[in-house]
Formats: sequence, C-alpha cells, structure tokens
Amino acid sequence: MSRKIIVLDTTLRDGEQVPGAKLNVQQKVEFAQQLKRLQVDIIEAGFPASSAGDFQAVQEIARSVGDTVSITALARAVKSDIDAVYNSIKLAQNPLIHIVLGTSDIHVDKKFNRSKDAVLEMGVEAVKYAKTLLPHVQYSTEDASRSEFEYLWKTIEAVVKAGATMINVPDTVGYAVPDEFGEMIRKLNERLKNLDDSVILSVHCHNDLGLATANTLAAVKNGADKVEVTINGLGERAGNTSLEEVIMALKVRENSFQCHTNIKTTELLRTSRLLTYLTGLDVQVNKAITGDNAFAHSSGIHQDGLLKDKQVYEIMSPEEVGAESMELILTARSGRHAFKNAVEKLGFDTSDAAEFEVLFDKFLTLADGKKEVYDHDVFYLVTNHRTLDVKDSHLYELDSFQVITNNQSPTATVSLKKGSETFVGSAVGDGPIDALYTVIKNLVGQDVHLKDYKINSLSRGKEAIGRVNIRIEYQGNIYSGRAMDTDIIKASALAFLNGINAALLDTAAQESPTPERSYS
Repeated sequence: MSRKIIVLDTTLRDGEQVPGAKLNVQQKVEFAQQLKRLQVDIIEAGFPASSAGDFQAVQEIARSVGDTVSITALARAVKSDIDAVYNSIKLAQNPLIHIVLGTSDIHVDKKFNRSKDAVLEMGVEAVKYAKTLLPHVQYSTEDASRSEFEYLWKTIEAVVKAGATMINVPDTVGYAVPDEFGEMIRKLNERLKNLDDSVILSVHCHNDLGLATANTLAAVKNGADKVEVTINGLGERAGNTSLEEVIMALKVRENSFQCHTNIKTTELLRTSRLLTYLTGLDVQVNKAITGDNAFAHSSGIHQDGLLKDKQVYEIMSPEEVGAESMELILTARSGRHAFKNAVEKLGFDTSDAAEFEVLFDKFLTLADGKKEVYDHDVFYLVTNHRTLDVKDSHLYELDSFQVITNNQSPTATVSLKKGSETFVGSAVGDGPIDALYTVIKNLVGQDVHLKDYKINSLSRGKEAIGRVNIRIEYQGNIYSGRAMDTDIIKASALAFLNGINAALLDTAAQESPTPERSYS
C-alpha cells in the first residue's frame, strides 16, 4: 500500500535566509500562490517575530492561500515568538505553530548555556503554551543529527506528552550520512509509534555535504511521513533538500519507496523559474529536474538512442515536470483568447478581468516591439506586472535616463522620482553601467556597494529581453535587485534601483514598531 508523504515547503522561511534572497510582501504572496498551484501540503511562510515586515508577509500569505494550504511559521521556544506566529497565521483554515529548540550538546552548552534538563523544560513549556492557542504544534529538535540519541528521544517523548502533534528531526548543519540518518529515523519512528501513533515524524535536511536529498529519502524509507524542502534547494550555506528532487525520486522510484505525494509535478519547472526570477539566484545548468540541461542530450550516441526510444536515456519526460516540448509564439494579432490561454498555460490566474486587460495592453506593447512573443516573454510580462508594479511614495522610480559611452569619459544623466520630488544628476564612470550606477548612488544619497552584476538573455532574437540581476551591500546586508527589458541599459538601471528600494523597504520595516502581541 502506497504511503502518503506530507510536503512542507520552507522556501519562504529557510530558503529566504540566503543573503540577497529577501523578498517583499507582494513577491512572497505571489510565490505562495504558486506553491498552492504546486499543491504543497504546508507552507512555512516566515519567521514573524523577526520583524514587522515578516509578520505582515506571513499574515498576507495566510489570508491569500490559507483556505486550502496549511500555513505555519517559525518560533523559538519563547512566548513572544509563539504569539507572533499565532497572530500571523490564525486566519488560515489549518494553521500550525512551529517551535524549534536545539538538542545537541554543542547547542545546549554553547548556544543556551543551560543544563540539558533546563533546555528540555523550555521546550515542554513552549509546547504547552502553544497548545492553548492552536491544536496543531510542530516541535523541531534542532541539530538532531549531532545529538546524543537518548537525550533526543527524551526530549521528543516529553514534548509529545505536552501536546506536540508533529516531531521534526533536522540535520541542521548537513552532518548526517544516509545510512546513519535512516537508522536514527527508524529507531525514533519505532518508539514514537509505540508512544502515540497519531504523531507525525518529519525530517529537515541541509546540503553541506551534498547529501540532503539522499538523507531525506533514507528517512522516508525508514518511516518519516513528512519532508521539509525548498524549491531549487534554496537555503543557508549549501542549501536545503530540493523539493523537486525528492518528489521526482519518489515518483520515478515509487516501487522502491511505496510512497506518493499530492504534488502537481507539472508545476515544478514553473515554480523553479518563478523563484529564480524573484530572487535573482540562478539554477545551475546541470541541476537535477529543473536545470536547463536536465533534459538536454548532446552526445551523438544519446541522440541516436533517444530517436529510437526515449526510454533509452530518459527515466522521466520533460512534460512531467512542466517543460514544454513546443514553445508558445504569439504576435500582436494573436488576440485576447490566445494570450489568455498562454498566460493560463504558464500557471497564472486570469480571473480578474480588469487586471487581465491591463496585462493584455502591456502584451500588445511588447508584441509591437518584439514582433514574436515566446513563453519566456509571457512569463516575464506576468511576473514583472505582478511583482514590480508597486507604487510607494518612499521609493525611487526611474523617470528618464541618457547614457553616452566612449573610450574617454562615459557619461550618464538620470532623472529619478520619489513621490512628488524629482532628482536629476550626471556622472562619469569607467563604462556606461559604472556611470549609470554612480549617478544613481549620488541621487539617492545612500552608501551602496555593488557586489555582483549579471546580465543574460531571457528569450531569443535581436529583440530579446535582457535580464539583469545585481546584488548590493547596504548597511552590512546584501540585497538583490532584478529587472528585465529589451533595453539592457534600462534594465540595469531598474535592477539597481530595485535593489536600493529593497534595502530601504527593509530598513523601514526594521524601524517600524513590532506588531501587537497578546499573551492569551
């Protein structure tokens, strides 16, 4: 009998902890809506106690997708954190409080500087309090893979008796190897089932040794009923377990694992691309499942075999993960119906008639300029419309620009708007982009340092849309900016401004008063 595996996506919490991957509220909601289309079971939407901005984002996600997807957020084992989680997710139909506390000797001794019994009691009291707020509570034993087993079990036993309904066992620093981790999960599962067979056993693995997916699958093989994963394997340091790798491994090798998930695999590639667009963090070309070369074959021997039968060199089809065998080609004459079909085929909602008309007008403008519009262009158009058309009087907008380049004194002149104010200036630089960024820095008056600049073509042809990703350092933090346009100089300016605006929004959120929390 096939066992159902619960999928918790933590891209918006653990994944977003990557330097430069921070998203604003609207971007987080956009991504959460795609996770809903992907049919994940639980979305871990953030760490609401960390800032007013994160609290607001979790709350908006609970409002927008919490009708069908369970929503959770992270809390340390303290009342104020638990209250922040409760108040941010309570509007969801199936909210879940997630509490984390370390169990390894190094965490107990160095991080908490308390006795093991004292730390265990912290966890028990936290679970008891959380249970007064919501019926579903997950408890994560941080750094479980480096914990002394009997103390780990003692902690799990205590928090289950206190009311925890899910136990999550993290390999927090990617230390585990599959056989050891699988055996640990087997022993924990056996004891947990004897203690309370209604409690769900979960795992959360990191990829420091490149073993996150292998460890997660070993855990599933040994009884874990839930996996915590991220799209593209995004996460701190070397990242987290990749959702798409685990899902497709369980699907392709279902006879071996005897497990299944609710994930709609045809949404995998779209979800990966949306995350890449929102964060500006590219996927390596040879990345399993979602890399550009994941289904590419250049070897003559491979091509010959594929022409005879695809199964010679393919264990899954591109269509299974949402890769199209034929690209969409639209023109200004395609009309609303064809454009709507193209947008819906990419996984986006078109039910808002007014918004669709605005989007269609933008499509006509793009089609007039590009002549032929491909699926990448449509994807750009929709995501750009939904995530970047945000007006805020505290943010900078590009009003106009002019760049003159030569081998002596490349010069840029820029006009920016901020609310009702207009700022105009000029600067020279080592090249056109340097001149452009210098004048923008001067106009906004912020000490911003460019850390990384990347440009690539998003679509084909001489009118191809150029995508610019930048990373800046501001007040010791790293922020990403990204923009796309057929004019790569304009895209460069917009990307830089988007990075600056992201930094300003983050600073404003940190300076805002923390959300009101009750101790009911």
